[in-house]
Amino acid sequence: QVQLVESGGGLVQAGGSLRLSCAASGRPFSRYTMGWFRQAPRKEREFVGFDSSIGGVTDYADSVKGRFTISRDNAKNTLYLQMNSLKPEDTAVYSCAAAPLGGSYHSYEYDYWGQGTQVTVSS
Repeated sequence: QVQLVESGGGLVQAGGSLRLSCAASGRPFSRYTMGWFRQAPRKEREFVGFDSSIGGVTDYADSVKGRFTISRDNAKNTLYLQMNSLKPEDTAVYSCAAAPLGGSYHSYEYDYWGQGTQVTVSS
């Protein structure tokens, strides 16, 4: 079992930045592929990015590539999502997730989820 708690969301103007954190507890954090997903009102959950536990692979959705950066601190059991140049269309609830058997772009690959943190970008 892994417990995940996100923080760092809030209201920001377009063009601004936020850094989300995802604190993990339970099994060794370093063994999990960690992902970020988001869900806007009346829309389906959307992949944002992932950081693989194997080979240091990181990838992002095209919509955030070049603006968002995922990093992790295994010593602190914490995953981060640095979001720059935010746009109103980035407004959503952002959730982190853990995949114990590898994982990548699809939410069904992840077994553990946080409760989410709201990010609102004003125009």
